[in-house]
Amino acid sequence: MESYLENFGDVKGKNSSDEALRRWRKLCSVVKNPKRRFRFTANLDKRDEAQAIKHANHEKLRVAVLVSKAALQFIHGLKFRSEYVVPEEVKDAGFQICADELGSIVEGHDSKKLITHGGAAGIADKLATSPTDGLSTDEDSMRRRQDIYGINKFTESEIRSFWVFVWEALQDTTLIILAVCAFVSLVVGIVMEGWPKGAHDGLGIVASILLVVFVTATSDYRQSLQFKDLDKEKRKIQVQVTRKGFRQKISIYDLLPGDVVNLAIGDQVPADGLFISGFSLLINESSLTGESEPVIVNEDNPFLLSGTKVQDGSCKMLVTTVGMRTQWGKLMATLSEGGDDETPLQVKLNGVATIIGQIGLFFAVITFIVLSQGLISKKYHDGLLLSWSGDDAMAMLEHFAIAVTIVVVAVPEGLPLAVTLSLAFAMKKMMNDKALVRNLAACETMGSATTICSDKTGTLTTNHMTVVKTCICGNIREVNNSQNASKLCSELPENVVKTLLESIFNNTGGEIVIDENGEYQILGTPTETAILEFAMSIGGNFKAIRAETKIAKVEPFNSTKKRMCVLLELAEGGYRAHCKGASEIVLAACDKFIDETGGVAPLDKATADKLNGIIDSFASEALRTLCLAYREMEEGFSVGEQLPLQGYTCIAIVGIKDPVRPGVRESVAICRSAGVMVRMVTGDNINTAKAIARECGILTEDGLAIEGPEFREKSLEELLEIVPKIQVMARSSPLDKHTLVKHLRTTFNEVVAVTGDGTNDAPALHEADIGLAMGIAGTEVAKESADVIILDDNFSTIVTVARWGRSVYVNIQKFVQFQLTVNVVALLVNFSSACFTGNAPLTAVQLLWVNMIMDTLGALALATEPPNNDLMKREPVGRTGKFITNVMWRNIFGQSIYQFVVMWFLQTQGKTFFGLEGSNSDIVLNTIIFNSFVFCQVCVLLQILCFLLIICLLGLGR
Repeated sequence: MESYLENFGDVKGKNSSDEALRRWRKLCSVVKNPKRRFRFTANLDKRDEAQAIKHANHEKLRVAVLVSKAALQFIHGLKFRSEYVVPEEVKDAGFQICADELGSIVEGHDSKKLITHGGAAGIADKLATSPTDGLSTDEDSMRRRQDIYGINKFTESEIRSFWVFVWEALQDTTLIILAVCAFVSLVVGIVMEGWPKGAHDGLGIVASILLVVFVTATSDYRQSLQFKDLDKEKRKIQVQVTRKGFRQKISIYDLLPGDVVNLAIGDQVPADGLFISGFSLLINESSLTGESEPVIVNEDNPFLLSGTKVQDGSCKMLVTTVGMRTQWGKLMATLSEGGDDETPLQVKLNGVATIIGQIGLFFAVITFIVLSQGLISKKYHDGLLLSWSGDDAMAMLEHFAIAVTIVVVAVPEGLPLAVTLSLAFAMKKMMNDKALVRNLAACETMGSATTICSDKTGTLTTNHMTVVKTCICGNIREVNNSQNASKLCSELPENVVKTLLESIFNNTGGEIVIDENGEYQILGTPTETAILEFAMSIGGNFKAIRAETKIAKVEPFNSTKKRMCVLLELAEGGYRAHCKGASEIVLAACDKFIDETGGVAPLDKATADKLNGIIDSFASEALRTLCLAYREMEEGFSVGEQLPLQGYTCIAIVGIKDPVRPGVRESVAICRSAGVMVRMVTGDNINTAKAIARECGILTEDGLAIEGPEFREKSLEELLEIVPKIQVMARSSPLDKHTLVKHLRTTFNEVVAVTGDGTNDAPALHEADIGLAMGIAGTEVAKESADVIILDDNFSTIVTVARWGRSVYVNIQKFVQFQLTVNVVALLVNFSSACFTGNAPLTAVQLLWVNMIMDTLGALALATEPPNNDLMKREPVGRTGKFITNVMWRNIFGQSIYQFVVMWFLQTQGKTFFGLEGSNSDIVLNTIIFNSFVFCQVCVLLQILCFLLIICLLGLGR
């Protein structure tokens, strides 16, 4: 069995090729109902169609960009008279441009039309919105805007009605054959024995078929509703917009043309739009066009397309086109019909179903031949071979029905569907436990995980950061409360405070805004928020200080540089650069520092060693450290030049506290007891990382902590030795994380789960067996690359996901063991009875009832059992573990032999044992056999009790 199932091994938990997916379906030769078995699998033809649309988009946009560039050479500086006529209904609604015109501008990259309408500012005016304050939230105005321009929702496939599932359940080949048999039996029976006696067998089969169909359809319909709900959850994306002058978060479904959206690194562009303002904006359009090279978006190329990703920089965008009017909307409508890839467990169980189906078909044919041969032999000996009565026809029909029913029971169509049911159940429950599953296979794969590579910030820690220590002018000060912060401000020279605030308020990806209640609200990452909070606590005024200078250039923070730089144009002329980032990197770029008097002094070796010692002391207290520096730019410096990497003056070093989440240490201990190794991969200082890792229980005495640069320099032989020991990797780059995950998966055959929240984590999330993105701190790029989204960013939730994964695996194993046992016994009993006694004790109606219990009710009972804590006390299955274990084979064959012996004893010795006599003795015996067969599926003790109860009842009857 296991060797045959290797043929299905090409299908992986993620990133399987279309060839592998097509191949395994061809291997499933015996499928009673393809529509039902393959309902929740990918529609590969639709995928090909989506790829064709992508290719067409690529060509379309490429041509549009080329035409746009060529047009710009002619139209730059020229003025055009508008030939566009505003439709009356648009005018009446208070707007000056229609949806089709807006769509043609952005989708076609039509610079000529854009200039004709007055650029982004002119479009904003015609949309009755403000580029700074955004839309008015007046209800009537919003309704009119929706009526003219539509809403930002994509067309979804309609929910199929319950009767569609009933119709699909009726497509089962064996059920159709049985229905024909039932009809013939009904007609012949009524003709031979009259109504109602002659209709009993036919109506019994019809009733059983209808019951099986309706129970199956109900189960499938409920599953489809669950998947629909989960799909809606997957598409929930929040974006930051400015409305009525206030920044707020809204769902992308609530966006309207005229909205001003704030985009940052890792965000998905939620609709088509135009660039208003921003810095260093790079857009990855590969999801829409297939082009891997990022596109620079600025005033000269202001077109932003829905579904693309912000790779670098930030901007404000004016929404112009939404929903199905965008190319992304049209593409999503096609992709939504493509379906999910099959999970490895579904594929394996389809393999099991195919093998058992082939065996069942063989035994069904043999059973029919043996039963028919007995009847034909008898007629041959009686010399009546050419004389057939209605009873003979009914007997042959009954034999055929029994053979077909053996196929019904033998082919375990419920196996792959039980996986779907179990996964759907687990996904629904995991939603309640703050985990959103995007990829169905992740549920089962997580149960096999042997190692978890976890981020530190926000996963192991709370992600609620505060500045608690600073080193300014060479002195360390505690600033863990407002009183200490105020005292710090009074102790520092005025010029130092001014330079510090200028650095913090300008060199930031965050922002301080006033909300609708008139209160200050800090927007940005937790690190940015902590530093801005600190600046406000020492008396800083964000708007006032930002107004003193003009930001000329921004180089955003990324994981490669590990620093952010900004170039300021000063009011008195000239430029000043500010730099902020990882302490060791920024301090290494400094050759001066601000001393105790507020003057600038050379940074000699002794002072540098002192500052590095302060950084290490902060890190050993589990503080995240950042260094702030500035540099006066020489005359003649051009904004177009790259900002220098050296020659800075150190302003301050800040220590940021990010406490460990409650329960993390216990969760790491649970992972260790479950055979799952937890590794921390972070960009922080190694001392900070080691301190947090020890606090979490990750770093042990025999574990290894290593820095990314050192890891990169290791040879392959050295990596083979150290990778299994690595428990902490600090100062790591995205490439380091990806390399570690790849080695663990391929070289060491581990099943790897990886957590991530940033755009830079996407490669590792994609490479891992299970990618876990953070729902709160995570970017849209990270979430799209992930298989599971941890909605509360908590490591304890990851342990819950692992527990559910193991539960799915164990539940399916239970169901497989149960169903294969019933299949084997049903086959053996009817086949052996047909061979040795010439009749089958289990009738078609009885076998249909058993099949209904196995395929639907059995799956519902066994496949939806919730997890227990004992699951995390056993070793993981890993990548090489057998699905049907030796213990399962022992149980299957042990139970099968035991049940067959009981059935065979009843079949051969039942009449004597129970003292059955008379014309009804065969019917009574077959009833006893059927009831015993059903009770045999429960448990051995109950079987014995039921057996004794039957004896007692028969004794009382006599």
